[in-house]
Amino acid sequence: MQNKPNKLWIATLLLGWTFDFLFWNKGLGVNFAIFTSLCVIGTFYLLLSEGLRPHRATLILLPLFGFFAAVTFTRAEPMTVFLAILFTFLAMILIASSYLGGRWLQYTLADYVIKPVLLFVSMLWRPIGFLVETAKVKKEDAAEPAKSALWPILRGLLIAIPVVAIFASLLASADLIFSQRLGDFVKLFNLERLPEYIARLILIASVAYGLMGVALHAINESRDEKITADGKPLIPAFLGFTESAIVLGSVIVLFALFVTIQFQYFFGGHANINVAGYTYSEYAVRGFNELVTTAFLALAMLLSLSAITRRETEKQRWIYSGLGVALVALLLVMLFSAYQRLNLYEAVYGFSRLRTYTHVVLYWIGLLLIVTLILEILRREKYFTLALLCASFGFAISLPLLNVDAFIVNQNIRHGITLSEIPVAGVSRSEDALDEQYFIQLSDDAIPALVSALKDPSVAEDLSEQVGASLACIQNARHTTDEKPTWQAFHWSRFQADLALDSVSRILAKYELTGEDWNPTVIAPSGREFQCLPVYMD
Repeated sequence: MQNKPNKLWIATLLLGWTFDFLFWNKGLGVNFAIFTSLCVIGTFYLLLSEGLRPHRATLILLPLFGFFAAVTFTRAEPMTVFLAILFTFLAMILIASSYLGGRWLQYTLADYVIKPVLLFVSMLWRPIGFLVETAKVKKEDAAEPAKSALWPILRGLLIAIPVVAIFASLLASADLIFSQRLGDFVKLFNLERLPEYIARLILIASVAYGLMGVALHAINESRDEKITADGKPLIPAFLGFTESAIVLGSVIVLFALFVTIQFQYFFGGHANINVAGYTYSEYAVRGFNELVTTAFLALAMLLSLSAITRRETEKQRWIYSGLGVALVALLLVMLFSAYQRLNLYEAVYGFSRLRTYTHVVLYWIGLLLIVTLILEILRREKYFTLALLCASFGFAISLPLLNVDAFIVNQNIRHGITLSEIPVAGVSRSEDALDEQYFIQLSDDAIPALVSALKDPSVAEDLSEQVGASLACIQNARHTTDEKPTWQAFHWSRFQADLALDSVSRILAKYELTGEDWNPTVIAPSGREFQCLPVYMD
């Protein structure tokens, strides 16, 4: 890149201007996917033009990057979008950090902390070092450096502007017609927005500067000559086998006692709750968070002990692996207990976003525990970081594929139909009812599912009216608050929601809205009234 500094400057400045064009006073939409894609394409172009080809392992990251970038404008559910943005950046960091070496699959947890820090440092200082080095090379290569015409022009303009401004103000005072023409000319530049222009120029320069640092980091630091796994461990093994065996054995005994007591409830469902004398809420909610937290902490304890425990003989290694397998097996049983509690709770009270996230993450935690057990048996503990990374990617991929808000709508409507046909003893009718107010706070992803339910003749009339009331509230809120988005903020989910609402506009016209704008009331065709204030569920 030393031979083509202008190419690097031009590419990064163009990307900086593109960032301003796509994001200044614009909402999040397709602009994020466009900009991040241009950044990756621009980096590959600059490096390939220098003859630097990416490692094959690095190319694995491109489909992941493309998937998460696309999710940012095809899904609107907040957690899904947040994770999509986070993992898009993670994929970009890994591409920049392992472009030439391709060893990201061998990174440890320490590398996933160190590599982003090193990339950030490169963004701060590498552009300065690059400019200094480029100037030095030019000076050494040319006996008489070529003079650039750009800087004299800029200096001349800087001197001329205040001089011309002084004389223009004097002439404007001398002649009213000239003053009017001068005012018209100045209005063309809209100088009252000068602070905004300055801020945008600074933004463009800052983005270009940071992207230059990323490109230079990929050129100079992405070979991965040295990663944490190649050297000595950060914390050498110092704990004796006996001490670790006592800790693991004690925890295993405690977990075994807990599992023994819990085992009678795993398969009994509703009947065992009544026998134990608990309500649904007490049984399903109490202890769920503690069980999941216990699983995380126990797994972290096992991995920490594995890193710091000395196993000097083959017998010690087999005993330690056996204890690890027993601990993970008990954790799987406890995780199943947590899963059963969540299922029981959802069977009565339906789904919310938090319950859906938890439902999905339990699958991935369980899979991670199984993989950890296999790695412990095969003595391949060093691959745990890769397993954790795959589980994290898997969870983030699952949410957009599931379409969280549409899933909640479909499950809760089905739940409402089931409870209306087969009431659950001990649950009041107010808890049975479809919670149409919760639908109001869901994102645009939920609207096509709500419209489908409204059109579905198999949905009972009372449930259909609740769905219609939700859509009437949503439509009213969109008409009163939505602004026409620019193409940069185009969002596929919003587009689909608009089409779905238009398809039932005649049905929704039968729902009358009354009351205050901040708290309208919907009157359904049957005369039932519904509030438009959203209700939040845990």
